[in-house]
Amino acid sequence: MPKIRDMSSISKKWAEVTPQRAPQYEAGIRSPRADWGQATAAANDTYKAAVIDAANKDRFKAGVLKAGTARWQKGAIDKGAARFGPGVQVAEPDYAAGFAPFRDAIERTALPPRYARRDPRNIERVRVMAAALAAAKVGGSK
Repeated sequence: MPKIRDMSSISKKWAEVTPQRAPQYEAGIRSPRADWGQATAAANDTYKAAVIDAANKDRFKAGVLKAGTARWQKGAIDKGAARFGPGVQVAEPDYAAGFAPFRDAIERTALPPRYARRDPRNIERVRVMAAALAAAKVGGSK
């Protein structure tokens, strides 16, 4: 049998050493061996095949059940909560660019008149807005 350290020692070393590799992580992102966009787009067929295979084998469900709600909550709270605010701030320009077509569609949509509360004709306002937003989505996905 091959000799290997106990899991506690392995995971402890990983947790201590890996965070010190942040400069190498950043350097790899700044200067990748291949262009990320081109390589990722070229992998589209492989991605689709893998997703279809995983879906056919219910791997998503299996992974969710294996992890469980408690693991999801712990990760989301322990990692996500501290990153949430800074992540939102960094993403402001992307949010503005992504939402702008929908904001503009809302602004230029002429809605039918509003009627009394609970009047079924008010649903027409929802239909008109939903159609305008759907058109903005289709127009923006080109």
